[in-house]
Amino acid sequence: MFEWLNNLGPRLDAAFLEGDRWQLYLQGLLTTIELTVVSLIVGVALGVLVAVIRTAHDQQRPGRRKSIPLGILNIICKIYTTVIRGTPMLVQILIWGFVVFASSRNKFMVGVVALGINSGAYVAEIVRGGLMSVDVGQTEAGRSLGLGYLDTMRFIVIPQAFKNILPSLGNEFITLFKDTSLVNTIGLTELTYRAARIAGNTFDYMPPYIGIAIMYLVVVILLTWLQGKLERRLRQSDRR
Repeated sequence: MFEWLNNLGPRLDAAFLEGDRWQLYLQGLLTTIELTVVSLIVGVALGVLVAVIRTAHDQQRPGRRKSIPLGILNIICKIYTTVIRGTPMLVQILIWGFVVFASSRNKFMVGVVALGINSGAYVAEIVRGGLMSVDVGQTEAGRSLGLGYLDTMRFIVIPQAFKNILPSLGNEFITLFKDTSLVNTIGLTELTYRAARIAGNTFDYMPPYIGIAIMYLVVVILLTWLQGKLERRLRQSDRR
């Protein structure tokens, strides 16, 4: 036991301090956060678009002729969400990295595409559920005021749905942050990739991997706290 503790100091020094390796962890963490934010922006934009298309299709007034273009778009969106949600993210990342963009050296772009498209499928279902939870009378009221479908969604339905979907969107952001560790398989130098390289150089895997696990945990705790604070503020605004 004491021998293990005596060896811990040099192991930590080799993993974090020697050669200023702590800077590599910091660079990897910053890349991970940047990748998460950009991928989430792509995922939310794509998810909202898919959700609006599918909601518009499902909320077509009965008795009226169905829109053929909307029906085609709805089928495409359903195929997209089914394929993305039905296949492992790691497999999708490998396909994007080694098949679709095999010749690309911009690993960050590949990571954003892979994570953003994956996140978009889940965000689409989250947003669609939130939109469908708003009473259809709200949409009809907007249309009766002369607003188009998009303006009705933008000014009336989506603001109400946002409060309902915020917890799920927060969880998706946290999940996406953790899933960025998978893009190290295509060579993107994020946090997990940095730890793996350091562990390979020192031939000691415990300190780097335990270290990044703590980093991930600290960031997730911070994000969870921020999410809870935002939810409480929204609830307070509702009471007023």
